[in-house]
Amino acid sequence: MASLGGLSFLLLPLLFVVSHAATFDIVNQCSFTVWAAAVPGGGRQLDPSQTWSINVNPGTTGGRVWARTDCSFDGSGSGSCQTGDCGGLLECQGYGTPPNTLAEFALNQFQNMDFIDISLVDGFNVPMDFSPTSGDCRGIRCSADINGQCPAELRAPGGCNNPCTVFKTDEYCCTSGSCGPTNYSMFFKNNCPDAYSYPKDDATSTFTCPGGTNYRVVFCP
Repeated sequence: MASLGGLSFLLLPLLFVVSHAATFDIVNQCSFTVWAAAVPGGGRQLDPSQTWSINVNPGTTGGRVWARTDCSFDGSGSGSCQTGDCGGLLECQGYGTPPNTLAEFALNQFQNMDFIDISLVDGFNVPMDFSPTSGDCRGIRCSADINGQCPAELRAPGGCNNPCTVFKTDEYCCTSGSCGPTNYSMFFKNNCPDAYSYPKDDATSTFTCPGGTNYRVVFCP
């Protein structure tokens, strides 16, 4: 009984380490104002060099962080954004409207690992870096000038659309689950090799960190 009690006591610090909330520091290094958005988390205006920190509960899945651009909100937090708009709300309750560069995450999943990625499946609006600030794992980055090089048919005000948004076909949207790379997805992949370029781009685009890692998402790194 004594040794069992001792083992339980020794396990308590470990359980605390893997189950506390993860801190996400969201940093605007762009030369212009962005309206950061997070699900879960809400949203906030970030002028250049400003940081917004949020805590995300362990076990969270479907998490996203993104930048909204060219927004206007009234005193009640209602308005609109040119890219990344989330239902006209400053405090996002749901995902944003393409095109928007996404930091995606699921925390404390298989074998207590965090799964993270940068996704261009909803297109691109601002460059992004998504990196750990603790833990033993690598960061990911998409810093290319995708807006400046965007194919004409994918161009959108303030960003570059993914072809699924424009053409809405199975070839680009993978609605049948059997699609592969296309010329358009390769444009995104060649510019940002770490990022998802189409929905089935898992092998080169999903990264893991130990559960309990904290992160920084930087716009315009």
